[in-house]
Amino acid sequence: MDVAFIDDDETLRAANVQALMLAGFKVTAYPSAVEALEEIDAEFPGVVVTDVRMPRIDGLELFRRLRRRDEELPVILVTGHGDIGMAVEAMREGAYDFIAKPYALDRLLVAVRHALDKRRLVLENRALRRRAEAASPGEPLIGETPAMQRLRQTLRQIADADIDVLVEGETGSGKEVVAQTLHRWSPRASRPFVAVNCGALPENVIESELFGHDAGAFTGALKKRVGRVEHASGGTLFLDEIEAMSPALQVKMLRVLEAREITPLGTNEVRRVDIRVIAASKADLAELVRQGSFREDLYYRLHVAFVRIPPLRERREDVPLLFGHFLGRAAKRFRREPPLLDAAVRRHLDTHDWPGNVRELAHYAERFALGLASAPAPAAGEGATTLPERVDAFEALQIRDALAACQGDIQATLRTLGIPRKTLYDKLKRHGIDQSRFRPAGG
Repeated sequence: MDVAFIDDDETLRAANVQALMLAGFKVTAYPSAVEALEEIDAEFPGVVVTDVRMPRIDGLELFRRLRRRDEELPVILVTGHGDIGMAVEAMREGAYDFIAKPYALDRLLVAVRHALDKRRLVLENRALRRRAEAASPGEPLIGETPAMQRLRQTLRQIADADIDVLVEGETGSGKEVVAQTLHRWSPRASRPFVAVNCGALPENVIESELFGHDAGAFTGALKKRVGRVEHASGGTLFLDEIEAMSPALQVKMLRVLEAREITPLGTNEVRRVDIRVIAASKADLAELVRQGSFREDLYYRLHVAFVRIPPLRERREDVPLLFGHFLGRAAKRFRREPPLLDAAVRRHLDTHDWPGNVRELAHYAERFALGLASAPAPAAGEGATTLPERVDAFEALQIRDALAACQGDIQATLRTLGIPRKTLYDKLKRHGIDQSRFRPAGG
């Protein structure tokens, strides 16, 4: 159902229902608010259009009862001239719009279309939040696509097998999340998970970081240090960006994998270690082996089990779900209500390639939660929206940008935009923009 139309005047009700149906809407008519309240609930997918003057329960009381069921349900009030003051007060309470009699049909159709767009976005956002909340508890790898289902199944199959694992995935795809998941699902979960970024540690310190050293082993080594490998004993050692490891260090790491032994710098003592190694690479290690920049024997020693993380562009259907999860997390962190996704943001989520993968999407969600991120307007001729919709999207973007720059200060925003206060408030309501969300947390 698109529209619930309530009016006790049978002639007017029939005429308006016919006009709405001819415009392509699905309409259900009700002769009274009592009958409408029996069927309209919080999940009603459409818009309510109601006359104000009705017996028993009038349109204002109907609006207030519906608002208690769902404060985001769009209600359009049809009023006589004598009721305009009441309708304005109802809009302050949250009514979507009011139309004064007599009105042109186009005025009703435009109001209904805009209200339906808002309702669709509200319901989509709710569905996203529900799916994200349902997927989050105990499920760190969010996604419903077949690729993600296969990934989770593979991890469960190998988690409790005490074997080394090679993980390949692009930057930001979640390699460390996969490693942590394998550790948490394994019998080693109560022991340390130790992560080492091989590309972030300088060549002159990485050997000491990995294998440890005795006091006096080199200049500045004032006391004994336990290395990361030994510290991970009993648990899991995660070697990120292993493709950055030098050839000399690759030889030593091969020895560790084969013998499960280390020799700290400055000593001849051999120490046994009980570790599971998970190595991760953003490059194709097999190709690096062919190029001669990565040892073949180390590659095959790591390649006992292999996991490939699909990039976001290969599982676009998961993007809205992930965004909903990250947006909810960011809103909670910043102590703000999650903003609604508009059509432009939805288009950006659907069409952007996300080269930074999940990490890029998470950062975008954080900026969006703060009101600092807007989707770019579609290019001319793109055909994704009509010209009026593009104009509306551009206007909403300018208002959000001004509010963000002024930290939600209305006076400063008015000066920035150069429009009257009433005009700004009208546009805020039309675009569904809450200026309070742009104020600093706690302000």
